[in-house]
Amino acid sequence: MHYTGYLDFWFRDRPLIERVEPFVALGIRHLNVFFWRQVPIARLVAECRRHGAQLYSTFDGDMGSLADPGDNDKTYRSWAESLEMAERFGISVLYIFSNQIEVQNGIEVVRRLSGNYGEAEQYANLLAQTERILKLVEQTSVEVRVECLNRFHFLGRVLVDSSRLAADWVRRMNHPQFRLTFDTYHQQRGSGDLLWTLETYFDLISGVHIGDVPTRQEPGTGEINFVNIRRRLHDLGYDGEIGLEFSPSTTEADALARTRRLFPLHLDEEEDAPPA
Repeated sequence: MHYTGYLDFWFRDRPLIERVEPFVALGIRHLNVFFWRQVPIARLVAECRRHGAQLYSTFDGDMGSLADPGDNDKTYRSWAESLEMAERFGISVLYIFSNQIEVQNGIEVVRRLSGNYGEAEQYANLLAQTERILKLVEQTSVEVRVECLNRFHFLGRVLVDSSRLAADWVRRMNHPQFRLTFDTYHQQRGSGDLLWTLETYFDLISGVHIGDVPTRQEPGTGEINFVNIRRRLHDLGYDGEIGLEFSPSTTEADALARTRRLFPLHLDEEEDAPPA
């Protein structure tokens, strides 16, 4: 396994570029950032490389809505641009969402569709657009990942807001570069059933993101039983990304220490005790 650190959540007392070095000092060299168009992406990648790190994943904050037929030209064009950017900068993973999400006055808002489309029509359009986009993806080494987003986190309705629908999306595409991320925060807030979901869709999963509920802080600060999740990952033989997609409740070093007790990089060395 390997940790990936989220620049949007950690070391927020300093500018984004200056967050790379303290991550590396903690031993985390795979880093993620949210909206690649809204950050100095070339400078950020250069800073990662200067410290022996990699910008591992990102997504387009101005992608448009795959669920909206009126956005088809926009989503196709933006994905061509995102893939070109990812190949140029050596970014391994791009995230895809059913709807355009915007930040307005600090609140994450789902953009309204251009017309009165029913859910079946939205989903059919999403599948057709994804097929078009995957033909572009095939020309790259980039992995595209789906992550179901819970409906309570945003103002407005996200079409793909359950793990069942996200898994259906991935299975219908049946493409080796199109995979699923299991996110504990979104899963617990959306529908629960964390262990069932992990087991049922494990064959589709390439990444695991951790964040406790309700505060989206490190494991041990909320209601999720991460000991059981850790054990199930071990039993399933998981050896991929553990994304630290949460805000530390105290210091970053302490949050990482608590996380390591639950998710050691070598699961054979794991301890049964939950974090202090």
